[in-house]
Amino acid sequence: MALCRDLWSRNLLALSLLFYFLLTLDVHARPANMSSSKDKSPATKDENEILPPDHLNGLKMEMDGHLNKDFHQEVFLGKEMDDFEEDSEPKQNRKKLIEIFTKVDVNKDRSVSAKEMQHWIVEKTKEHFKEAMEENKNSFRAVDPDGDGYVTWNEYKVKFLASKGFNETEVTDKIKKKEELKLDEETQEVLESLKDRWFQADNPPADQRLDEEEFLSFLHPEHSKGMLRYMVKEIVRDLDQDRDWKLTLSEFISLPVGTVENQQGQDIDDDWVKERKKEFEEVIDSDRDGIVTMNELEEYMDPMNEHNALNEAKQMIAVADENQNHRLELEEILRYSEYFTGSKLMDYARNVHEEF
Repeated sequence: MALCRDLWSRNLLALSLLFYFLLTLDVHARPANMSSSKDKSPATKDENEILPPDHLNGLKMEMDGHLNKDFHQEVFLGKEMDDFEEDSEPKQNRKKLIEIFTKVDVNKDRSVSAKEMQHWIVEKTKEHFKEAMEENKNSFRAVDPDGDGYVTWNEYKVKFLASKGFNETEVTDKIKKKEELKLDEETQEVLESLKDRWFQADNPPADQRLDEEEFLSFLHPEHSKGMLRYMVKEIVRDLDQDRDWKLTLSEFISLPVGTVENQQGQDIDDDWVKERKKEFEEVIDSDRDGIVTMNELEEYMDPMNEHNALNEAKQMIAVADENQNHRLELEEILRYSEYFTGSKLMDYARNVHEEF
């Protein structure tokens, strides 16, 4: 009898543990291949300094071909993006937003026109460019220890592998002796991709080394027409299913490899498809022929294209233009603060005229 009780207790304990385990499982499916939800190992400080960033501020599309969900905030706030945190004080955010409005409103008529917004977007994009150039100075110094103003592929390769945990002295010695480096498959793939990108950044006449300006375009392709085109080519290659170097709507909105296991995940993917369809038809496909060419995508991706800035300005105004006068008043920007800043303001209209 005691033995039976003991067995029964053990079985009950095992069932309880199994039940607890099932309860703690994550029942929400991850959206298929979305930039914001990719499982990535956190990069080390050294890797962040010398690796091309996954996200480029002020570009409409990510390096992997997904739409930049923060684009509106980036071109409206510029380097002030960090000032608008989700948990920051609403009253302070409202004050900052009012200050921004007064700067955008150049002619001081208490409203913002499309031209004023266009000019503001261009200026904020230039801020992102300047920030990238400053960061590049530190990154270039990290890979140019001898300070000769040039970095060869092998010098960069050594620094990259050192950032991944390899012994820098040993790697340098093996490269000099032209000995084989024993690399895991993932590291080898990343290295091959970087090498291709490296030689694309080497401006003619190619000398197989990069100066500081070329290294900037290696890290930030938006700073070079040639590298921007290379980035566009890489995106098209990943999305183009029939290999004609053009994108149809179905190719652009096709879900990447991945599965959706529940309704919430399906809803997320449905929203993602709708957003891409709208962007394809209303913005990227400029001649409305149902096909996006390399040139069209390159124009769309160019952050310094003033025509794009004007279209973006009109789109931003249309989102919040409640009185349909094709301009933005302060109350409208405050009411749609989440769209412009990513931060929601409470009691947005309270004392707004007095503060203004």
